[in-house]
Amino acid sequence: MSGRPVPSRRTLLCSAAAVSVTALGAAACGPGGESGVAAAPTAPVDLGAESDVARGSIKLYREHNVVVGRAEDGSLKAFSTVCTHAGCAIDRLEEKNRLVCPCHGSEFDARTGEVLHAPATQPLEQLSVGARDGRIVAGPGA
Repeated sequence: MSGRPVPSRRTLLCSAAAVSVTALGAAACGPGGESGVAAAPTAPVDLGAESDVARGSIKLYREHNVVVGRAEDGSLKAFSTVCTHAGCAIDRLEEKNRLVCPCHGSEFDARTGEVLHAPATQPLEQLSVGARDGRIVAGPGA
């Protein structure tokens, strides 16, 4: 024998339970919620008809992690909806054009990407956006 004490069955079971609970907690608090790490588009993404975003309005495209706004002059602006605090996918567009992160409550202005409420300190990533053949396209190379 090596002279080291052998852990009891109770110690082993308690250790295994603690590791499982820690892993579960880390998964629940990790970026992207259930779907893993959220990601902004890495290539141009067709978001839908150009008419879906009227002048002066904003639309959240949850499935692509993108928000698109159209100014009164008709110009488009897009931002990634991946929270800059912990990488969670922002899934709520609320009154006064506020995007709210479900993980830790960061809030962003959907028109500018600026942080309105911590814990995030960095603005949302601005994405290229444009209209092609009557469709809104966002992401690199759009």
